[in-house]
Amino acid sequence: MSRVRVDEDIRPLSEFRAAVATFVRQIHETRRPMVLTQRGRGVAVLVDVHEYERMQERLEILEEVYKAEEQIASGEGVAHEDAKTRILSSLAR
Repeated sequence: MSRVRVDEDIRPLSEFRAAVATFVRQIHETRRPMVLTQRGRGVAVLVDVHEYERMQERLEILEEVYKAEEQIASGEGVAHEDAKTRILSSLAR
């Protein structure tokens, strides 16, 4: 996902309501999120659906990494050579 461009991607909620289709098209075309504000404060972020799905996939991978790190820290890890042996033997079957 591309970074937010402050001059184009931060809009008041009232402006968004008046031109929803235009803003949805912009989000889809640029793949950049749009920050909506109300009374000068951010209240919502709109993201293209494909970008949202990519973000969710990345979060799932990160959760697995964190879980693995916790398991290693608590002594539940498997040595590299043991893991390699297990994988190669299961592939040979």
